[in-house]
This record gives sequence, structure tokens and C-alpha cells, in this order.
Amino acid sequence: MTAAPGGNCHARVYNKRFMPHIPIARPGAGELQSGAPVSSLFAYLVSTVAATSGLLFGFDIAVINGALLLLRQELALSEVQTEMAASSLLFGCVAGASIAGALSDRFGRRRILIVAAGLFALSSIGAALPRNLAEFAAARFLGGVAIGAASLLAPLYIAEVSPARIRGRLVSLNQMAIVTGILLAYLTNWLLSYQGPGSWRWMFAAAVAPSAAFLAGMMFVPESPRWLTENGREAEAFRVLERVSGSAAARVELKQIQAAIAEETGRLRELLEPGLRRALVIAVSLAVLQQITGINTVLFYGSIIFKERVGGHSETSAIGANVVVGLVNFAATLVALSIIDRAGRRPLLMWSAGVMAIGHLLLGAAFLFDPPPAPLVLGVMLVLVAAFAVGLGPGVWVVMAEIFPTRIRGRAMSIATISLWVACVALTMTFLSLSRAITISGAFWLYSGMCIVTFLFVRLLTPETKGKTLEEIERFWKRP
Repeated sequence: MTAAPGGNCHARVYNKRFMPHIPIARPGAGELQSGAPVSSLFAYLVSTVAATSGLLFGFDIAVINGALLLLRQELALSEVQTEMAASSLLFGCVAGASIAGALSDRFGRRRILIVAAGLFALSSIGAALPRNLAEFAAARFLGGVAIGAASLLAPLYIAEVSPARIRGRLVSLNQMAIVTGILLAYLTNWLLSYQGPGSWRWMFAAAVAPSAAFLAGMMFVPESPRWLTENGREAEAFRVLERVSGSAAARVELKQIQAAIAEETGRLRELLEPGLRRALVIAVSLAVLQQITGINTVLFYGSIIFKERVGGHSETSAIGANVVVGLVNFAATLVALSIIDRAGRRPLLMWSAGVMAIGHLLLGAAFLFDPPPAPLVLGVMLVLVAAFAVGLGPGVWVVMAEIFPTRIRGRAMSIATISLWVACVALTMTFLSLSRAITISGAFWLYSGMCIVTFLFVRLLTPETKGKTLEEIERFWKRP
């Protein structure tokens, strides 16, 4: 019996239907055998495939940084049109995040990720062939839809397939993939920049190959066990859980999932109840704060800052400076991956926000000089990127993927992810104009203030989720 997601048919029958022995159907090709050996390798492999969407996410987000210098020249873009070119992807991200949650609750996390893989490939081709800004923006919007969906579903899927003891590390694989994509974009931009003004087209086309690899990989991973349980497919869910955690732990976790679903209606109005309302406020606030701390001014406009604000740099050298930023971003994310399940979410988030507050203050001070000292500007940018990559980058996604109840996790996380992308659009659409209105130093000092707000929010209002099962976190919100 299968009920449409959002209904409560399963909630009424789960406890009656559960028996100590989970019925295991005869496995077919590609299915997991009952009693298969437990190995963290399985969880890592499945998570790595899902996290490939993060690589495409990072590549598409960062490729504009270097391409924008050359694109703006060929299409003769004004300052406002340049902001539109940089932001067109982000409008698609808002749209993708708006629909992905409901679609994933209806059709499953895996299927929507497969659709996203196809959109990534189409966008890469379309962005390489435009004759004007409108065609370019349309292609980038399509890629944004894929990013919006993937940014929501990849960490959600990984969280739902991972054992609690390594969940933070596995969800952080998605952030690791994002920064890998950013680094690859910077390297690709730099290498192709030597090919002349038209090289920006090849910069966008380069994402076709990893898009195809992601699509192929998703054909071989299982559906989320929590989504399977929610839709009456407990035998399949048990086989996935058993492979990840072993038979005994799988039975316990399946009981916890069923009990959690039995208590939920699956409707969004649950999020307005006292306990879950707090979870929603925390997730949305962290999503917005992650963006308005200003990190994307470096990731999106770094080349323009070096070429036009610092001065004395060619297009190739300005784009090349981003490679150093990407390397630091990559290394710092490796650090986050290794410590997030030991240090916890809250300490890393607070440390990250505090260091970024100081970094933005220093960056604003550097631009008081004319010209600003290039080594100082680059050095502070590297500190900002490293601090973000260790804390706010992966930490916010991990918390967002952990704190919502199973049955509405997709749609609830969609709200938080939409908020994140709206904040990202606001930041990207206003940076150049804001820098002109209050000076670039004033803009960075404003971002410093937002970092202080973030530090206080985490310190005072955000709970620690390290080492807790998703069901334990859910029960936390229901406490009186």
C-alpha cells in the first residue's frame, strides 16, 4: 500500500505492521543482499556519487568568476548587466530549490538528482553558445535550477543514508565536492584564458563531462532508506540500512524511522508548531547568514576585484589569483571534513564567523589605500575563504540536513535552501552597486557586521547535533 507523500496513511499502520523480522524480498540484479558485510565503504561510495552534484554546483558557481571578465568584453556589458550575468544562475537556484523538496518527497531523492544531472549538461552546452546576454542568462538559469535542486537534495540524501557516527563527515563530502568544483573551475579558467577573448565559451562547456559522469553514477545508487520507509518499501529500506550499519543496528534504526513517521502528518504546518518552528527559524537564519557574510564577493567577483580595484593585473593574472584562492578553499575543507564530527557543529560555526568578521575589517581597511596592496588583499581573501570553508561552508549544510523530521525533511529543507539562494542573489546583485554607493571598504565592513551577528546567533540559539541520530534530533524539538 502506497500513499502520496504528505498524507498520513503510513503513519496509521506502521506500528501494527512492524515485526521483529523484516521481510526481505529475493534480490535482483543490483540489489543488496540481506546479511551483506557491513562496511563504511558502501556509505562512502554512495555519498561520493551523490556529492558529485556538489562538484558541478561548485564548478558552475565559480566558472563565472574568470569568464565574466572576457564575457563582459565580448558582449559589451554594463555594470548592471554584469551583475545580471553573474546572478542569472542564482535566480535558477531559487527556482530549483523551490520545487525540489516537494518533488523529492513525491518521487524520491534519487530520481530528482538524476534530472538535475541532465540539466547540468544542457546548461553547460547552452552557456557556451550564446549570442547575447538573454541567451546566456537563460542557459545559466537552467543550470541554476539544477544547482538549486542538488544543493538541497545531495546533503539531504547523504544524511538519510549515513550512520550517525560519520554523518557529519559524509554530508561534508558534498562541501568537499563543491570546493573541488570551485578549484577545477579556477584552474580551467586560468588555463583557457591563454587562448584569447573567446575562451570563456570553453570554460562553460568544460562541465559537460562531469555532468555525464554524475548522471551515470546515479543510476547505480539506492534510494534513501527513509524515503523508502515512508512509502511502504521497508524491505528495500532495511537492505540499505543493513549494508550501512549491520542487521542489528538496521532493525533499531528502521524502528526509529517508523516511529518518527507514525507521529507526523507530513504537512508543512507542522513547522509552525512550537518545537519545529524553532528548527525552521534556525535553519532559515543560518542559510541567510551564511550568504550575507559576504564570501561570494570573493568567489564571484575575485577576478574583477584584482583587475579593476587592485590594478596592475592582466586578465590572465587576475584569473590566476583565483587558483590560489581555490587551493586554500580545498585544503581548508579537508580540515573541516576531518574534524566536524569531533569538534561539533557549533564551535566550528562560531570560529568561522569570528575570523571572517576580522577578515572583512582588514579587507575594508586595505581598500583605503590607493592602490590597495595586492599581497594584503590576496592574503586576507585567503583567510576569509579558509575560515568559511572550515566552518560556515560545510557546517550550515550539515545542520540544515539534520534538524528536520523525516516526513517533511525535503520540503522543510527546501524552505531553508530557498532562503539561502535568495540571500545569495541579493548579495551578488548588489555588490558592485553597493561598493559604488558606500565604497568597497564600507561594503566589506558591512559584511563584517553580518559575521558578528552570525557568531551571536550560533552562540545563543543554535543547538549542537553532533553524534545524534536524526530521530534523536527530532525528539529534541518536541521536548516541552
